[in-house]
Amino acid sequence: MPETGLLLQMLVMLLAIGAFAGVLAGLLGVGGGIILVPAFFYAFQVLGYDGPQLMQVCLATSLATIVVTSVRSVLSHNKKGAVDWEILRSWAIGIGIGAVFGMLVASSLRSITLQAIFGCLGVVIGLYMGFGRSEWRLGQEMPKGVKRAVLSPTVGFLSVLMGIGGGSFGVPLMSLFNVPIHRAVATAAGFGVIIAVPAVIG
Repeated sequence: MPETGLLLQMLVMLLAIGAFAGVLAGLLGVGGGIILVPAFFYAFQVLGYDGPQLMQVCLATSLATIVVTSVRSVLSHNKKGAVDWEILRSWAIGIGIGAVFGMLVASSLRSITLQAIFGCLGVVIGLYMGFGRSEWRLGQEMPKGVKRAVLSPTVGFLSVLMGIGGGSFGVPLMSLFNVPIHRAVATAAGFGVIIAVPAVIG
């Protein structure tokens, strides 16, 4: 069992990481996972928890926190009538399938490979946040049929590879298909539950 001093160090560090992630997530409008994963990675290294699957531990830990935060977020948004349950229901199966596939792929990759994937996808998300325009549109309504069958698993798959909920991919996607931003944010919280639960179990 780890020493009391080490446990106290970990507690203080994780509290600081959680607070920092929460503030940045609120300011930038992204889920905490994009902050938590790299923070966990360096925190665990400092505390001496290192190994060939360190990145997988960080992704799984981040996804476990998303289960709790996403459920609470969906319930809160639902009280205000902001969640689009039609989108959530119709995209749930595909997102869940993508999340399971993402978990299987993540568990088989080397930690360094997952770091590279996280970094590349993080840059893409950052570029969209920095240079994207609210008026950009790919369509006037959410995709159906083949497009939905391709896009929904992709959202789940990429989110699990980064250890994040549905916000970073789901909100821009819905916005590009003419879903109002407040509704996109609320509905993407539901994506987070669908992504995180099967991935954490896996």
